[in-house]
Amino acid sequence: MNGYLNESNFLMVEEGFTTRDLLENLLGELCQESDQQAFFVADLGDIVKKHLRFLKALPRVKPYFPVKCNGSEGVIRLLAEIGAGFACANKAEITRVQGIGVPADRIFYSSPCKQVAHIRYAATHGVRLMAFDNEVELSKVARSHPRARMLLGITADSIPAAHPSMAFGTTLKSCRHLLETAKEQAVEVVGISFHLGSRGLELQALAQAVATAQLVFDMGTELGHRMHLLDIGGGFPGTEDTRAPLEEIAAGINSALDLYFPEGSGVDIIARPGRYYVTSAFTLAVSITALEEIPVEQPGSDGRCDSRVCPPVSPSPPEPSPCSPPEEEPCPEHPWHSSSLRGPPGHAEDRIADGLELPQLHVGDWLVFGNMGAYTIPTSPLLTGGPQAQVTYAMSRMAWKAIQLFQGKPPQAEDDRESLCTRLSCGWEMAETLCVTPVFAPAGII
Repeated sequence: MNGYLNESNFLMVEEGFTTRDLLENLLGELCQESDQQAFFVADLGDIVKKHLRFLKALPRVKPYFPVKCNGSEGVIRLLAEIGAGFACANKAEITRVQGIGVPADRIFYSSPCKQVAHIRYAATHGVRLMAFDNEVELSKVARSHPRARMLLGITADSIPAAHPSMAFGTTLKSCRHLLETAKEQAVEVVGISFHLGSRGLELQALAQAVATAQLVFDMGTELGHRMHLLDIGGGFPGTEDTRAPLEEIAAGINSALDLYFPEGSGVDIIARPGRYYVTSAFTLAVSITALEEIPVEQPGSDGRCDSRVCPPVSPSPPEPSPCSPPEEEPCPEHPWHSSSLRGPPGHAEDRIADGLELPQLHVGDWLVFGNMGAYTIPTSPLLTGGPQAQVTYAMSRMAWKAIQLFQGKPPQAEDDRESLCTRLSCGWEMAETLCVTPVFAPAGII
């Protein structure tokens, strides 16, 4: 084991013990307390399965998790343990990752717009891999971090951005000038970066971006840069109800990589999957702190019930479900009402959801939101303006064994591999992956 995660960091549960079971147990305890704060339950085993699935679908791609997506300690420790890298957007995120012992060569300072003080911090802490997409950023790095290794951020000309004036990434026609300027300022450019977001689900857009990256690679090599790293960004789906599953997206990525950056070309590939890893792993429980009922007979009313929950959840959350302690099952015959959810008054995310069909609620009742792992836990408490929701981490014993058994060194013989598979149990969803193809975490890339 790498030592980033140990059994004291999470609750060990047996296979078949669900997040909902754990959540209801915790609710039973909280109902005895007067101060009922919102809390998360996180299934770390779900992240382990996602990681193994990612490595199987994209064997040439090393994942760098964007810390801004979920900066909770349990997630960072787990991903560090299983060999992922980290994409950090600022000094606070670099500090958080290095604070648990992650080496600098597994950190990518991915923000294309960086404060000079943060660049200097990265320099003094050994973080060299960075991104840029304009001359101003290039000059800041040249002055403050001469040992940096840069990725030039590009946007494919044929892929219009939703907000062109705010889009990161330079156009193809500007790349040569930026590469020449980097050479003049003695800044080392080692590769190309792009991020299509949800457009990454469109295989044509992805192929176009990879093709453009290959053209810019040739430019950089011609100008004397040692180009060897391609970052294909994020945009991987976090739930299964998307229009394209991971394996379908991976097939398009692998096809484009094989065409433009074939294996043996000397180019390493990284990606920044965020939502993919954590969305489905987290469940949030919030309590009702206030209610306002609008009578049906009021003009224009449809019997709406406004509820305030504390703390607020992220904008556009999944639809919640009511949850009662095990001894207090909700009565199915109770009527349901058109309801709205609000956060605490004056909070930036006061308006949460409208038009929800929910049963009659009371102050102290709980609502449960699934798929809440992405962009719900800020890196710094200073960004929330309120108390942080507690996270209870859990992992099945089988997932923990998977981490222990596939920790960087392959089994020495086929018999060893079969023995390990038998110990893992064929009932686990990823057993087939583990038994057929042993997966090993790649080393950091610089």
